[in-house]
Formats: sequence, C-alpha cells, structure tokens
Amino acid sequence: MPNNLIVLLGPTGVGKTDIAVEIAGIYGCEIISCDSRQFYREMSIGTAVPSEDQLSRARHHFIKFLSIKDYYSASRFETDVINMLPQLFAKNNLVMMAGGSAMYIDAVCKGYDDIPDVDPVIRDKYISLYKREGIESLRMALKVLDPEHYSKVDLKNYKRIIRALEICDSTGKPYSAFLKNQRKSRDFRIIRIGLNRPRKELYDLINIRVDKMLAEGLEKEARSLYEFRHLNALNTVGYKELFDYFDRSISYEKAIELIKRNSRRFAKRQMTWWARDKEIKWFHPLEAAKIIEYIRKEIDGS
Repeated sequence: MPNNLIVLLGPTGVGKTDIAVEIAGIYGCEIISCDSRQFYREMSIGTAVPSEDQLSRARHHFIKFLSIKDYYSASRFETDVINMLPQLFAKNNLVMMAGGSAMYIDAVCKGYDDIPDVDPVIRDKYISLYKREGIESLRMALKVLDPEHYSKVDLKNYKRIIRALEICDSTGKPYSAFLKNQRKSRDFRIIRIGLNRPRKELYDLINIRVDKMLAEGLEKEARSLYEFRHLNALNTVGYKELFDYFDRSISYEKAIELIKRNSRRFAKRQMTWWARDKEIKWFHPLEAAKIIEYIRKEIDGS
C-alpha cells in the first residue's frame, strides 16, 4: 500500500484539532502540526496549542519546538517535514498533517522555491526601516530592487515586502528570480481535506474561543512576552492587540474587540487562499463519519 499524507486544513477556530486526533486514533498514525504560531514554546494560550489530553491521544510533531527568538520559514518547514516523513512512514503508511498555515501546507504539498536563508542582521535592517519610515519606504526600495515582484506583491503587507527586500539585499539578485513556481514531485500520496462552517457559525465560534483564551490567561501570557513584542513571531493576532493595550494606545475593551475582528478577518483570508485549490475535499467538522469514509475510499482507491 502506498504511503499517504492526510492533510487536514481549515480556517482558525473551525475545529481541526479534534478531528485530527480522532482520525489519528482510528489509524494509529502521528500528527504533523502545520500551524506556524504553535511552533513557539512561549506561546500557548493565544495560539490554541492542543490540550494535554489531545497530545496524549496522538503523538504530535512541530509543536512548541522553537523559541520566539528563532528564525523559521516555510522553506525550512518543507525540508524538515520531507526529511521526517520516511521515519513516520516506516511505522505507519498513513501520516496526518493538520493546521491552518496555508503557505506552510503548500510548501509540503507542492514544494517551495529554493530561496536562501537570510542573515538576521539584514532582516533587522528592513524591520528598523519600517519602524522609522513606514511601509512606503519599503515599497520604494522594492520598486528599485525588484520591479517585477513589486508589481505582484501585496503592497499592504509589510512582511511580504521585507521578505523580498532581504533576499534582494543578501543575494544581489531580484527576489522574483527565485520564484519558479514549479510543483515538486512527492513519493507519497497527498489527500487534502478541508474543514469549514457557515460564516456566522464560524465567526461565533471564533468569538467564543477568544473569550475562552482570555479566561485561561491570555492577558497574563501576553504580558510575559511584552518585552519581545518587536519579534516577528509576536506580530500576530491576540498578542499585538494586547500589546497596544499595554502601551495605553487602546482600551482593554477595544483590544478584545480587535482580537475578535482580526481573527475573523484572518479566517476569511485563509478561505480566500484555499478557494483556488480544487484538490481539497470540503466537509463540516461535525461530519466526522463522512470524513473517515472519504479517507478510506481514497486509500483503497475505490
């Protein structure tokens, strides 16, 4: 029987972890986490890391294995997962990958362009430029160094612009020269399953989850990380809004409102990304029996 990677994806708050653990229990397989926010050991509550019970029911990989001070990327994730899979397939011809980080999922499923790592000093240079002069300075620098990528990149996303600039700076070549967009072949089958809910249902669950995070101590966790707020890992929903509250630039009530709003917007962006992928089979999270039957048929080829 061929090796199979079951990819379970979906927007934030949809309920991926419960389904992933249930499927892993049925097939006795291990789970690769593909939620880039859960990679960092200092961030637990705000990233909805699986509970101790869930972690005990199925072995997880790539959970809390980095420090917020560490540099990591989709290309490194691709390499690490591809190197790990033969060991996991030696134990079970089915492995589960679950999460919502679309770029990281694509890196494993389709391959990531071979882009070199960057000296953190170069990255810090452009982060400092952004803090001093704003996003317009980044845009102008990219327009000069790589006009082709400038015409395609989301000019409102400073992180994407900085990523392009640091590659241009460190290699002396345009970032666009590294973007071949050639799908890599894999020696295992990939079965992609998406979880989604009606918009109102999903948004209500997101709001409830934020309230639960706050009840579990999200504010205390964010305060413990406040001195590191400049790090890229912490430029994420749930933390950056509370940092603004700690800075007294917004009220506590406004911070909570923004966490919920920005979480909903993030879910919407995730679904927009996946809407173009016709290889994903979509289910409601309550359709566990249908999901398991679909996996069985895909594996059996029936």
